[in-house]
Amino acid sequence: MIWQISVALIAVAFVVLVIFLIRTLQSAQRSLNQTTETLQEIKQTVNELSTEVKGVVRQANDLTGDLQHKMDQLDPVLESVKNVGEVLTEVTLATKQVSTALFDRMKRAPRVAKRSKQAREVAPAPAAAPAAEAAPALPAGSADKPPGWVKWIDVAASVWQKYRS
Repeated sequence: MIWQISVALIAVAFVVLVIFLIRTLQSAQRSLNQTTETLQEIKQTVNELSTEVKGVVRQANDLTGDLQHKMDQLDPVLESVKNVGEVLTEVTLATKQVSTALFDRMKRAPRVAKRSKQAREVAPAPAAAPAAEAAPALPAGSADKPPGWVKWIDVAASVWQKYRS
């Protein structure tokens, strides 16, 4: 009889074990089914996104090409602006040099005039001259020559022309 009870207990335990294994396997199967469904949804979403990403990349490539073309068209304009800036810098420098030279020349001119006036006062007065010679004496050729500062401007202009050509 012990044998029979033991076999019956073993059979009941085996049935209980099988029942728990069946429930565990069913739960695992449901989890795998849900995982499969989720993976299919992800795959579909990735496919949709990949087509959209491809479109965005194509648009970005087109935009980049367009921008490159426009930048190539702007290069000559920017080069011209650069050249104009360099020319203006040169003109400004030349003008500054000419104005400095003129300013220095004008500063020296009163000193030279003062010295020549002092030299005339120191020199003995010539003997009485006829009425025609009594007029104030002008430097020789002063009616024909322009003032000194005009000469400096002409020199500066000719130097500039030679420099530019």
